[in-house]
Amino acid sequence: MIDFLNQHGSELIIKTWEQIYISGFSIILGVIFAVPLGILLTRFPKTAKYVMSFTSMLQTIPSLALLALMIPIFGIGKLPSIVALFIYSLLPILRNTYIGMSKVNHNLIDAAKGMGMTTMQSILHVEIPMAMPIIMSGVRLSTVYVISWSTLASYIGAGGLGDFIFNGLNLYDPSLIIGGTIPVTILAILADYLLGKFEKKITPVTKSSEV
Repeated sequence: MIDFLNQHGSELIIKTWEQIYISGFSIILGVIFAVPLGILLTRFPKTAKYVMSFTSMLQTIPSLALLALMIPIFGIGKLPSIVALFIYSLLPILRNTYIGMSKVNHNLIDAAKGMGMTTMQSILHVEIPMAMPIIMSGVRLSTVYVISWSTLASYIGAGGLGDFIFNGLNLYDPSLIIGGTIPVTILAILADYLLGKFEKKITPVTKSSEV
């Protein structure tokens, strides 16, 4: 491992940043799209079944196949990788948002309306805070998935730590494989830890009794 760091130390920093960029951008897009959609679907439960089924179907497409499907549309590089990973990020976030919002105590919603809150105010100040533990659980799960899957993005020229792994496989070089695998694992664990801390910071103390 010391030899790997001596030979590829500067490259490791670049590849790690590429991995963070690809994964982070995909997750942010997933949250921006899936959380509002999940909230909206709680108002249309019949439609929610079809949307969830469609999203689940997208999740069954093999990672490499989905990346390959992106090439004719977006070419090679980071853009098709981000789009593919964005698609993969949707299901855990969308499903958990829908479940979390659906499980909020209706007495709290009625109380909010009784205080004169509009539907939007109730969503922002009552429902989302109470559903936050379940929503964040989906975000954390999706983040770990995406960080792991983003190693495959190197197949279509997106860069990242997957370059080390697949170069190591092609060259039968265990140091390259390990040098790519360990940072990916650390990134996934660190991201989950930080999101867990963030969840505790923004979640109401009474979450266990109210949701």
